[in-house]
Amino acid sequence: MKTPSGKSSSGLSRRQHFPGDEQRLSWLPALLDSYAIIDTGVAVAVRDREKKRKQKLACSPGCDVCCHQPDIPLYPHELPGLRWYIFEKLDKAARSTVLRRCSDHRRNDPCPFLVDRACSVHAVRPIACRQYNVFAAACAPGEDPYYSRRDDVLVPIPDYTDRAFAAVRSFYELEKEKDVAKAVKRIKERIMNLQEQDWSELGKDFERLSKNGG
Repeated sequence: MKTPSGKSSSGLSRRQHFPGDEQRLSWLPALLDSYAIIDTGVAVAVRDREKKRKQKLACSPGCDVCCHQPDIPLYPHELPGLRWYIFEKLDKAARSTVLRRCSDHRRNDPCPFLVDRACSVHAVRPIACRQYNVFAAACAPGEDPYYSRRDDVLVPIPDYTDRAFAAVRSFYELEKEKDVAKAVKRIKERIMNLQEQDWSELGKDFERLSKNGG
């Protein structure tokens, strides 16, 4: 994986690059662009919050309370990225662990991609995970600060969020929609819950691909 220090050709300095995969997978550049827009917006929002309120971000490596929440928003266009990353970018041991967790996953379990208190698919983690940031104090076990102390939860900047969704209109065959705001609204209406997905299908798909030499 290559993360450049300078700006990419798309002008997004936070964008990750997988050149060979992006040439092969037509949908991947738009997904990576979308995530870079989200990450930029989060960085701006965090900077502004820290400056105005003199608060520091409480999130840090090993903090995984949010990964145990029963509701984790997910959108259809994020599924191909997760599948690709697990199948092609994780090493054999990590992939085996993730697929086993996916196979065993149940509704009240932690996110199936949480391994040893870290996100195994961090490069392509969902928009919701990127935007969920908490200030003042780390979350207590079982806490959902959105309800217990909502003022400590970062409020994403709407413009960046809308631009990120606009970048993936082609996933939904909405690239020809002249009213971009309308297209973005339709995409947002497709929201799902990561915890309610049948992730066991990932393991079955990988087995089929392996048997077919894929």
